[in-house]
Amino acid sequence: MNVPSDLPDEASAPGRTGASGAGRIALSSVSAVLITLTCILVPVSLLTVWVHDIVLDTGRYVSTVSPLASDPAIEAAAVHRITEAADVRVDGAQVTSDLAKWLEAQGLPPRVGTAVKALGPQLDSAADAAVSKVAAEFVGSERFETVWTTANRAAHGAVVHALTGEGRGPVGVDGGTVTLDVGAAVESVKQDLVEAGLSPAEKIPEVDKQMVLFQSEKLGKIRGAVHLLDVLGNWLPVLTVVLGAAGVLLARRRRRALVTATLGAAFACLVFAVGLTVVRHYYLGHLPAQVQSPAAAAAVFDTLVRFLRVSIRTALVLGVVVALGAYLSGAGRLPRGLRGGAERAADSAAVWGAAHGVRTGGVGTWVQAQRSRLTLGVLLVCALVFALWNHPTVLTVLLLVLVLLAVLAVLSLLAAGGRCTDRTEHAGHTGHTGPL
Repeated sequence: MNVPSDLPDEASAPGRTGASGAGRIALSSVSAVLITLTCILVPVSLLTVWVHDIVLDTGRYVSTVSPLASDPAIEAAAVHRITEAADVRVDGAQVTSDLAKWLEAQGLPPRVGTAVKALGPQLDSAADAAVSKVAAEFVGSERFETVWTTANRAAHGAVVHALTGEGRGPVGVDGGTVTLDVGAAVESVKQDLVEAGLSPAEKIPEVDKQMVLFQSEKLGKIRGAVHLLDVLGNWLPVLTVVLGAAGVLLARRRRRALVTATLGAAFACLVFAVGLTVVRHYYLGHLPAQVQSPAAAAAVFDTLVRFLRVSIRTALVLGVVVALGAYLSGAGRLPRGLRGGAERAADSAAVWGAAHGVRTGGVGTWVQAQRSRLTLGVLLVCALVFALWNHPTVLTVLLLVLVLLAVLAVLSLLAAGGRCTDRTEHAGHTGHTGPL
């Protein structure tokens, strides 16, 4: 399948034939600077989209963190924190002491009273176990998912406050610590305990207990960075594309510049992905004492950056795919050999089809004449679909590549059919009846 090139490789591109040597060097230098800047800005642009569309958008934030309600690490941390917050205490020592006195008053030996007093710690433990069991049942139910989602939705304003200094909600921000109020969950567990017959639970006061979600001494610096990324918003990705396009257009060898830019951007994304992994290990390896569950902290971190990771992988794969496509459309020996082989295969298929009565007729002739424009149109449509796709993934890129290859294959077959028809008509005019 021949993909026509509209990216001149030589310095004799239109508009630059009369450029002086110094002018060409200046343009090449500007091109190199723009391409380098583009490679750096690609991962930064993805970061701005993540902050703008996920971190600071209530709907997407809630949909992102909602699955955490069923995460085992979050459930375990919630059970522990709710149990601790409920703090149901049965004074086992006092209860058993009173019971021992009553038994002795009934004439039983003192050793019976001593044995009963020894049951005090077990009574305390049984009460704690009952609370923990009810808390675990609550956390594993759909009610906890509702409480979790509702709390996070209401708390999003405070998360924004934690990152930008604006807004407030059930999520508290104290220095570098971000906490979630679990009071609503404790109240639900309290009612379950009372209904289960544990009457001391009625004495649980209204609580304002906090579950630490995030802690960092550098939250102040993070706020400044997030505010800047939010201001840039969706403009930085557009600016990055414009700078990259300008860098390619100003290059003396545009195809090579395109390959360099896309591979450079892919490499920058790879470095960013590695850096994100390093940050994750560093953060989890230096958790402060305020974070009760390292596993829960890891789950929260991984969930919040999931979209960012997907975007980085998508940009990396897209860069490699575009670079490969630009290379295969070039004039090198390997690209020409591959395109020539594809053309010969298409011609063979067209000849076989003609021998069996399958001809493209005027459509094939028209496609052959308009093939360059059609190919360019297909490429532009694929680019537009990708640009308008809401949060594309690696699967999106691969799907578009498969569709593009399929359409180019159809165009190649139609064009080959047109060539076969032209040769047949030419043979008819000259009286040639031999094999085509």
